[in-house]
Amino acid sequence: MERPKVVILGAGYGGLVTAIRLQKKMRGRELDVTLVNKHDYHYITTHLHMPAAGTDHHDHARVAIADLIDPRKIHFRKSTVLDIRPEHKEVVLEDGILSYDYLVVGLGSETETFGIPGMREYAMSIKSINSVRFIRQHIEYMFAKSKVYPKRKDYLTFVVGGAGFTGTEFVGELADRVPVLCRTYDVDPADVRIINIEASPSPLPPGLPVDLVEYGMEVMRRKGVQYRLSTVIKACTEEGVVLGSGELIRAGTIIWSGGVRGNALLQEAGFEVQRGRVKVDSCLRSYQYPNVWVTGDCAIVMSPEGTPYPATAQIAVQMGTNAARNILQTVRGKELRPFVYDYKGTVASLGRGEAVGLLKVRKVKGRFAAFLKKCIDTRYLFLIGGLPLVWKKVIFKQKYMARSRHVPN
Repeated sequence: MERPKVVILGAGYGGLVTAIRLQKKMRGRELDVTLVNKHDYHYITTHLHMPAAGTDHHDHARVAIADLIDPRKIHFRKSTVLDIRPEHKEVVLEDGILSYDYLVVGLGSETETFGIPGMREYAMSIKSINSVRFIRQHIEYMFAKSKVYPKRKDYLTFVVGGAGFTGTEFVGELADRVPVLCRTYDVDPADVRIINIEASPSPLPPGLPVDLVEYGMEVMRRKGVQYRLSTVIKACTEEGVVLGSGELIRAGTIIWSGGVRGNALLQEAGFEVQRGRVKVDSCLRSYQYPNVWVTGDCAIVMSPEGTPYPATAQIAVQMGTNAARNILQTVRGKELRPFVYDYKGTVASLGRGEAVGLLKVRKVKGRFAAFLKKCIDTRYLFLIGGLPLVWKKVIFKQKYMARSRHVPN
């Protein structure tokens, strides 16, 4: 008897956890599972702000897929998805076609620019290992360039469009990195400007109490970060950003973290989408195709209040667990279990030794919150790779920090 074919697209949080849970829970060779990803590694999106700013190595934010999956149970295929054909139960890859009985789509997000002219052409985004390597090198290049052209003060102006978690955490790390870069390139710290522009009145996501937001802003201001809240960016140009008021802020570096949307392949495949994301049923399946599960940034999951949950790593991990469980329930002819989001809280880093957040309803801030942030990151590593992966990352971090103390930045 031919085994049911399960194809998982994307090794982000949702897709990878689906694969790992199937690997752990399926009986023998119960399923034929193929995981497709364009890289041979999984990267930890919530860690990318650090290598982007240069406060950590990019390898600390990625894990080889070969270290996480059992090739006897999960086939890994390094390839790029070109098309999804749900009507024919096929996925077109750059190097062939895969057929499936059950599909899990976890292809991640794309940058949402909201149609702002020039944003795609002149701004960078923190979205992948390659993008953060480029950002880091660009930042150092601008410090070096400012010494060659000392009259161009805009070369040392760094504009971050959009706050939220990504923008806030990057700004915090960049502010910590600036003193090191100033010493390395003989730059006067007074010449460096970091400006965070946010359209909403708050730099942190909704849900965090006002006192925590104010604490976070005060920490950032002490580090030299300037805020422009309730301010929209009308255009992005080669010279800088144009605000809604018409003001031009000249900048040598523009980082956009103003939003994301689901993968364009879903709309191209005929799925009904909102900003590229598919609205799923209570078991995370497409309403159009019940044999297709959608996870992570590609899915819209509604809360009991009737509003979409924000697309976060926390919910994507839980969706992956639920998708794996329900695929097995389907194959075994058992009743599916609805997805219930267990919100555990959230913590936003503010740079070295500082963070703010909520654990359920308990407020945390300062060094204790920063410690909890590290615990959350470690817990995820344990979830996907157990103690060996945690130990490997701890040793890597120690070696990198020791090397950084002896090698000029």
